[in-house]
Order: sequence, then structure tokens, then C-alpha cells
Amino acid sequence: MRPARVVSLVPSATETLVALGVRPVGCTRFCDLAGVPTVGGTKNVDVDAVAALAPDLVIVNDEENRLEDADALVARGLALHSMSPRSVSDVGPAVCALATGIGVEPPEPFDAWDAWQARTRAPERLSAFIPIWRRPWMSLAADTYGSSLLAHAGIANIFDDSVDRYPEVSLTEVAARAPDVVLLPSEPYTFAERHALELRATVPGLRVTFVDGRDLFWWGTRTPAAAGRLQSAH
Repeated sequence: MRPARVVSLVPSATETLVALGVRPVGCTRFCDLAGVPTVGGTKNVDVDAVAALAPDLVIVNDEENRLEDADALVARGLALHSMSPRSVSDVGPAVCALATGIGVEPPEPFDAWDAWQARTRAPERLSAFIPIWRRPWMSLAADTYGSSLLAHAGIANIFDDSVDRYPEVSLTEVAARAPDVVLLPSEPYTFAERHALELRATVPGLRVTFVDGRDLFWWGTRTPAAAGRLQSAH
């Protein structure tokens, strides 16, 4: 059987595909995969370019991709595979489903995901503010993969009780919730030292740590190692 021809419209899924031994025939410009044709961005997919690649499967995500693009791909007769984990618990089944969809064996530890979670979940050891944007400042709530991963790593998200999944917040609220640390990710907003200074000026004595945004927000085969790296954040 020939290898599956897959187009990935999700950076996390692209990374996971490569880890599973399948190089996509197309991906977005955010997927950071040299030598593979790009088909636009996650929010502005070039449907014609995807169709021209004649994929067996197109991987989409309900947050990163637009419904109208997904509908347009289906209208072209293309098969879609959705990967949209909301929590660490969702990752194992999602990786196994993708592996099945492309005809490969699910790797460890994803084939025994519940056992991996039980073995590696850390006790809560600190609380954190995790900004994902500035002007306005935004964070994330419990119903997100990033917050779930932090909880797995023993880090309590101070805004996990927010009604909105990605709430707008003020630094006054941050100060009132008194986090042990601020985790400044490298994406989706590129935080730098000047932002750490701004935070410390508003909340004197606040501890700030920079983390890889991909570890926080890219789910898939990255998840186990990312959880380990976040467990050492302080």
C-alpha cells in the first residue's frame, strides 16, 4: 500500500505526522517544515492549492481553521480528519486516531495514554499567570489544552475559572490573584524582556519565566516531553 498523501492545516498535527513517519505533501506556512509546499495560513487556506495536491486526507482543527475553508475542502471531495484536543486526556486518543487514519501503528506512550497520565501527573506546586496576548492582555481558562497541560505539570492557572476560554484580563486582576510566577510564552504573542519589566512594574516582586510557546500550545507527539519541561518551570 502506498503511503498516505496528507495535507496538514495544523502546525501541531504537522509535527505529529513527521514523528509518526509520514511527511505531509502540503502544510501551512506556520508549520515550519522545510521543503514542503505551503497552502496558505491556518486562517486563510488556499483551497485550490490543497486540492491540487490530491491528498488522501486533510487534517484540520476547529480552533485554528475556519469552518468555511473546511466546508470548501469537503465540497471539493476531500476527506477531512479533525484533531482538536481540549485537554491532555484528549491527546492520546487523537494521536492514535491519526495513526490509524494514515495506516501506522500508534506509538508509545499514546497507545496506553491513561497509564502515562497517571504515572507522570505532578502534584500542584505553584500558581501561574499565563498571558497569550497583550493590548489587551489575554490569558486562557480551564477548557483549553494549555491549561490542562499546566495542571498535569503541577502548575495551577490563576484564570482557570474564567467563563471565556481566552479571557481578557487586567494586570490589576493578576495582582489580586497573586500568582507565584508568570509564564511568558514565545507564541502566539512574542513576549520579551520588556514585557517582563512591565509586569514587574505593575506587580512588584513578581517572578517571570520565559517558556516555549510550542510546549504550551502544540499538542500531539510533543506532549510528553513538553509536560516534562514544564514540570521544571519555576
